[in-house]
Amino acid sequence: MVKRIFDLMAAASGLLVLSPVFLVIAGAIVLGDGGAVFYRQIRVGRRGSRFRIWKFRTMRRDADRMGPGITVAGDARVTRVGRLLRRYKLDELPQLINVVTGDMSLVGPRPEIPHYVALYTPAQRRVLEVRPGITDPASLRYRNEEQLLAQALDPERHYREYCLPTKLTLNLEYLRTAGLFSDLKVIFLTLRALLGFQPLTDDENSAR
Repeated sequence: MVKRIFDLMAAASGLLVLSPVFLVIAGAIVLGDGGAVFYRQIRVGRRGSRFRIWKFRTMRRDADRMGPGITVAGDARVTRVGRLLRRYKLDELPQLINVVTGDMSLVGPRPEIPHYVALYTPAQRRVLEVRPGITDPASLRYRNEEQLLAQALDPERHYREYCLPTKLTLNLEYLRTAGLFSDLKVIFLTLRALLGFQPLTDDENSAR
C-alpha cells in the first residue's frame, strides 16, 4: 500500500511538472514526420495480465512490419527525433500514465512482450507477481542494450538466450529485498545514469 501511494503521488506530480516537456516532445514528433505522438504496445504485467504501455513514438509508423521486436543501435526504423528521445530515455516518460492507472510501478521488473514471456521458466515467472516498472536493476545493467545488441551476430538470439535470462535473474534478486528504500535507491541510480555519472558495467567493458 505504501509503495502504491508513493507511486501514485510521484507519477501524478511528474506528469504535472513534465507537462511542458511532453508538449515540446509531442510537437517535435509531429513536425518530424506528421505521425502519431504516442506508441502503445501490448506488454505482460502483474499476474500475467496484458496492458498497453505508453511511449513516445520513436520509430517510423510502419516499423512493426519492417523488422524484429527488438531495436539495435543504428536501426533505420528509428526517426531522427526518436534517436534523441531514446538516447536520454525520454520516450519512456509517458509510462507515468501507466503508473497512475495501476498497470505499472515506478520501480519493478520491466514488462516484456507476450512473445518473450512465453519463454519464461516457472521460476522466472515469479517476476509477474508484482507490478512491472519504468526502471529496475536490469535496466541499469543494460541501459546501453541497443549498442550491445548491435555487436551480436544474431541480435534476436543474443537477447533471447543471454540478455533476457540475465535480466530475469537480476530482477528475481531485486524481488527478494524489494521495499521503498530499495526503490528509492534504484530511482537515484537511474537518474544518475541518465545524467552520465554511472560507471561502465562489466558487459560494457567487455564490449569495448
